[in-house]
Amino acid sequence: MSLQRRLLLYLLICAPLVWAAALLVSVDRARHQVNELFDTQMIRLAGQVQATLSSTQNGATSAKQAPAEGAAGSGDSDVGDLAVAVWDARGQWVTGDREGVRLPHRPGVAGFVNERLDGEDWRVYYQQSAAGEWSVAAGQKAYERDELVFDLTASQLTPWLLVLPLLLAAMAWAVRRALAPVRELTAELQGRDAHDLRPVPESHAPSELKPLLGAMNGLFTRIEDALARERRFTADAAHELRTPLAVLRAQWDVVRRAGSQAERAQAEARLALGLDNMDRLVTQMLALSRLESAVNAPMTADVHWPAIVEQAMGDCLSLAERRGIELACEWPQPGRHALPMTGDEQLLTVMLRNLLDNAVRYAPPGTLVMVRFTEDRLEVENAGDPLAPDQLARMGERFHRPAGQQEGGSGLGVSIVQRIAALHGLSVSFGPREGGGGVRVVLRFAAARR
Repeated sequence: MSLQRRLLLYLLICAPLVWAAALLVSVDRARHQVNELFDTQMIRLAGQVQATLSSTQNGATSAKQAPAEGAAGSGDSDVGDLAVAVWDARGQWVTGDREGVRLPHRPGVAGFVNERLDGEDWRVYYQQSAAGEWSVAAGQKAYERDELVFDLTASQLTPWLLVLPLLLAAMAWAVRRALAPVRELTAELQGRDAHDLRPVPESHAPSELKPLLGAMNGLFTRIEDALARERRFTADAAHELRTPLAVLRAQWDVVRRAGSQAERAQAEARLALGLDNMDRLVTQMLALSRLESAVNAPMTADVHWPAIVEQAMGDCLSLAERRGIELACEWPQPGRHALPMTGDEQLLTVMLRNLLDNAVRYAPPGTLVMVRFTEDRLEVENAGDPLAPDQLARMGERFHRPAGQQEGGSGLGVSIVQRIAALHGLSVSFGPREGGGGVRVVLRFAAARR
């Protein structure tokens, strides 16, 4: 069911209910006012009879009777619904204005009493004289009051019933008009193509739609960022894979055309090295792609650094043995934790493996690569040549490798390290070791995380 139909249904149900409740309240208030009016008249009528009786010597013969029912000069009054009776001190009926219905005598009673006379409800007011010579009763049919209440209510109800169709039409128009911004938003979104992720303007939107529009615009921004990362990754992959594939094809041609065994062996060695470089490039790019998809992944698991260090060093062990590099790890003193944090251990393993791989590749043969943990930082250092200022400025740039490198690589390792560190709230800094030699990479909590 549409929102417009739902609102109309609620209005068509709730409006009559509220109107019926207001009608009941109106009837109750009208009944109260009518009772108050007629009770006041009955009190005044009884008081006038008492005053008339007090001003005469013989109340029974001097009491003036009310006009008979249907008598001339009665106008629109209905005196048949009224009754007055007088009794003396002995309880004898003295006079009254109704012969068909006599009000019952109730000695000692003063005030209003509801009676049932000849199958009809009456409201009777009793008043006793000060000296007790007589008592006066003035009564009225309850139907008279109910009829008046009904007439008053009907006079209000009829106009409402007559304008009810107009009211329903006005409510339908108001609901449709109020939902016009929703229809405009729907039309605008339906008219967009798949690549149009511009934010929806919120300036003229109703306040109820602004949270929804804000959430939609945030979603559009995240989708645009994801598409931009995918386009960038695709462009980088297409650009970077083209050259290694061309090199591999050329090396394969050399292997096929090799004239001697020595020439074939040299070509095969170059082809194997090219395949290793291609494998490393694809592995790094897959890791980078995984990083792009892990932007919103929860980082809530406790990190167990010994397992991460063991895995990362095991992955770099063959390269370290080939170059004669010793790997070592220094842990904090007993009782102190090594960089306590939460995160994704697989991503942190990739980060540490890249740091160790670079440190081993560019360290002088036969030296030491050290991994050092403290309570607030992680350090990886080697004894290689210090980085030049221009190299530090371009550190982390994708697919950038300084000229003159003897070791193969893809230029993605530092970029992956920085990305994983940022996901875990860590900052990465590069610089020389103490004393000015070698290269040290320091990872510590960023200012906001710290």
